[in-house]
Amino acid sequence: MSRNLRPTFYEFFAGGGMARLGLGEGWDCLFANDFDPVKAAAYRANFSDAEAHFRQGDVWKLEAADLPGRADLAWASSPCQDFSLAGARAGLAGGRSSAFFGFWRLMQALNQEGRAPGVIVIENVVGLLTSHGGADFTALCEALAAEGYHFGALEMDAARFTPQSRPRVFVVAVRQPPGAALRGEGVFHSRAVREAAARLPRPLQDRWVWWRLEAPPARNTDLAALLETDEAVPWRSARQTEALAAQMSPLHRQRLEAAVAAQGRVVGAAYRRIRVEAGVRVQRAEVRLDGLAGCLRTPAGGSSKQLVVVAGPAGLRSRLITPREGARLMGLPETYALPASAHQALHVIGDGVAVPVVDWLARGLLEPLLAEGSAVLAAE
Repeated sequence: MSRNLRPTFYEFFAGGGMARLGLGEGWDCLFANDFDPVKAAAYRANFSDAEAHFRQGDVWKLEAADLPGRADLAWASSPCQDFSLAGARAGLAGGRSSAFFGFWRLMQALNQEGRAPGVIVIENVVGLLTSHGGADFTALCEALAAEGYHFGALEMDAARFTPQSRPRVFVVAVRQPPGAALRGEGVFHSRAVREAAARLPRPLQDRWVWWRLEAPPARNTDLAALLETDEAVPWRSARQTEALAAQMSPLHRQRLEAAVAAQGRVVGAAYRRIRVEAGVRVQRAEVRLDGLAGCLRTPAGGSSKQLVVVAGPAGLRSRLITPREGARLMGLPETYALPASAHQALHVIGDGVAVPVVDWLARGLLEPLLAEGSAVLAAE
């Protein structure tokens, strides 16, 4: 990257453009792609220049010639279902996550043309680190190494930035070996990252980088602070709330009652999950009272929809989280245009990357990496 130019990027599996929002106004998007028509419509609704660079369609149908120029960064938030701890975890052989190889085929072609991005970021669920006993992560690292990249991984939880538990792994790869100022172990090198690195074969460990990224300031908001007022949202019926309470385990009910006794009014988040108890599958409602929402998901079914619960002297009330509340939990601005359908809006949000996480990664690591690369080029 020239020190006189704004950094440029390609965004694959772009969804509603949340990685672009995190990178910020100081970056220029050269190309963006997503297959999903709902997400594509959201992207177009939020970026006035979308017609110039956004391509809706299958990544496997793209060619290197479709990608203009030489981007400083390629960002890929490839489909995560096959890596997710909640899914079947078919791994890189799975149909959806194999979309990664559609993206990687383009990176290989760009490399052959001398247009490979200097930096690549691959974002996914933390299950990527352990899928198939670590074999999928090793395969990813092998692909990066074969194209001349050095790489490392960071596990970053959106809970450090917004009141949502959303851990994700960010694999950052760079063509030029980074200097000492950008190396160092830190808070984003979780046990899962350390174990994944230790499992790599020696040739891949030789290309591993422990990326230095400082911890952000302590978060100063909780779930209650991002919610609409009680009067502004529809609440579920008393009968529905009673059914939800009946699905709570005795332990969860005790925790809720103890919190109400201590605080008077308690705001929490709840999911329905299937648990095996005494060999029997039982649907349970699990409530968290730590000021965080659970990880937002796409609303594929009723049990995957997150609820807000409010308990106090007047009893227990419950409702579904609204799309705008979900957008706030993802760090999206109030001006972000959501689909009119709540189902579609939650679909876009639940498959996105938290904007403040991308912002922190960009400011703390990606931009310094590009600046370091520019300084090396200037000295040659």
